[in-house]
Amino acid sequence: MNRAYIPIVVSALMLAGCVKNAPPVASAPDSPVTALKDLPEPEATDVVRSTRLAFIGPFTELRVEVFGVPDMQRDIMTDGKGNFAFPLVGSVAAAGKTPGDVSEEIRQKLAARYIRDPQVTVNFKSTLNPLSIQSMSVTVDGQVNKAGAYPVVGRVTLMRAVALAGGTNEFAKLQDVVVFRDVGNQKYVGIYNLEGIRRGNYPDPEIFPNDVVIVGDSPARRRFKDILAVVPAFLSPIILLAREF
Repeated sequence: MNRAYIPIVVSALMLAGCVKNAPPVASAPDSPVTALKDLPEPEATDVVRSTRLAFIGPFTELRVEVFGVPDMQRDIMTDGKGNFAFPLVGSVAAAGKTPGDVSEEIRQKLAARYIRDPQVTVNFKSTLNPLSIQSMSVTVDGQVNKAGAYPVVGRVTLMRAVALAGGTNEFAKLQDVVVFRDVGNQKYVGIYNLEGIRRGNYPDPEIFPNDVVIVGDSPARRRFKDILAVVPAFLSPIILLAREF
């Protein structure tokens, strides 16, 4: 007796209210998008504008130098509150300030009592110290290829943060990407659609140190893979109907 073919019909039903696929660029009415043949090359001002000021935080390594004064050329790490001590100046509250702000503060204190017209420079140091890296990093988790904490250097957007984590994996739900952020004493949660950003439907949001990015999971994609894993091999092709993954 010949083995009978067993028909298999699999339907992936979506829950009501699920977010639909993002529309193509400029498909929405009054979309502020103009079609161009090529992307224009960035100018010098664009490069400057694409970066943002880097602020000193806890466990930040700095190089502080007072020109012509060897004893005042030092490598310093801020403490857990972003403070450090410097000769003749005392305690310097550096947290939340730029290196330029701190150098001017030190200059004014030295000029007031000790050194005539001092030239002070403060710069970040390249470091592998885990405490320093953690204080200026973004955590990317969820359905990405390499979850972890990544340093925030210059201006980092959501798409770039996900790319640092190796991009999304096969189970990622691009319409469900969550960003957690603490501002002051408030906790904020932003929900973004990576597919919509990729299509240019809205801007790629900026990511800041201490943000946590979670790429959502698509249960439909997991069901699709599970079905392929448990269904035995037949002589005829297996046809799976799935409206959205």
